[in-house]
Amino acid sequence: MNLEIRYSNHPDDSKHYDTETLRKHYLVEKIFIEDEINLVYSHNDRIIFGGVTPIKETLKLGVCKELGTDYFLERRELGVINVGGEGKIVVDGVEFNLKYRDGLYVGQGAKNIEFTSADAKNPAKFYINSAPALKSYPTVKIDLEKANKIKCGDEVNMNKRTINQYVHPAVCDSCQLVMGLTILEPGSGWNTMPCHTHERRMEVYLYLEVPEDQAVIHFMGQGHETRHILMKNEQAVISPSWSIHSGIGTQNYSFIWGMCGENKTFDDMDHIEIKNLR
Repeated sequence: MNLEIRYSNHPDDSKHYDTETLRKHYLVEKIFIEDEINLVYSHNDRIIFGGVTPIKETLKLGVCKELGTDYFLERRELGVINVGGEGKIVVDGVEFNLKYRDGLYVGQGAKNIEFTSADAKNPAKFYINSAPALKSYPTVKIDLEKANKIKCGDEVNMNKRTINQYVHPAVCDSCQLVMGLTILEPGSGWNTMPCHTHERRMEVYLYLEVPEDQAVIHFMGQGHETRHILMKNEQAVISPSWSIHSGIGTQNYSFIWGMCGENKTFDDMDHIEIKNLR
């Protein structure tokens, strides 16, 4: 299991970053590595995110010194969305089969978690988010149909999309983790505009279904001091609580968002009008 550490930084620091430094601190270029559990531990609310890509082997979620626990979910909870071929997750002996876009919530205290692919030629790609948790909730499988759906945006503003809430109070209980998949309609490119911040929680985006010759430009920073990072397919970006998180694609795409922090509501954003962005 690979675990990279990313540290928090002050918003004033980011004002002085060049492109290379921005990418170093916020962008994760490689999420899915064959037959490996590849994770990033961010000190922004101590979220852990990354890819589990079993091909020839069954991969077991282990533990490491950085966690200081006897097993991975001793003091954590976990959300998973499969963005590859069909696969299976075994949680303490209970099997869950996950097809493309199926999700799973695993509560704090689960000890043995194993990942396998049904077909090595079309392997599963399990994208996971994990947050600290102080209470255990039941493990729940969540497919795309079970996810809570919110239709928003319009064609005129190029942001027509469906927000699919997987780990969310409308679907299942969790301690603090919230996670979902947003799918943009053809002809739409903006994922969140007008943009917002929420000091109460941080967020990580994983951009998906971006063709090789296309890109998404992810905007971050404070509203009066914005920055951008150019994103490719299956790359992730860390968004601290003080930062906007908005993107425009050269073509429609989808993305997985995951959040942890003080609350789990979606009606408390601090919106920033487009005319006030700089």
